[in-house]
Amino acid sequence: MYGDPRTIRRILTELGDTWAVVGLSDNAHRAAHGVAEVLQRYGKRIVPVHPKAETVHGEPGYPSLEAIPFPVDVVDVFVNSELAGGIADQAVAVGAKAVWFQLGVVDEGAWNRVHDAGLAMVMDRCPAIEIPRLG
Repeated sequence: MYGDPRTIRRILTELGDTWAVVGLSDNAHRAAHGVAEVLQRYGKRIVPVHPKAETVHGEPGYPSLEAIPFPVDVVDVFVNSELAGGIADQAVAVGAKAVWFQLGVVDEGAWNRVHDAGLAMVMDRCPAIEIPRLG
């Protein structure tokens, strides 16, 4: 349900190439850092979103989704499940087309709100694992 293969493919191939990565900092030991690098390798533009607003992989960071001065297509969430629902609501508010919750991040209430708003969503999956499978 949370990782429907059709939805995964649609997000990765059809819904746009600008990915806001919430929780991405310049800490190379964090999972978000490596996942963002993989997304870039596959042609995605990553937008770091972190309170520190650090530049990561050559892309300037922003302290919040609302601070990004251009549209984002997908919001990739690297925060714990307790905070993820609020990020999903912000993704809806800024007009994203999809929300992606990373491995271990699950919030059924957020799932329902995002779907009710008409966005695609994946939970408890990693795009760095899924994108190479597309072939």
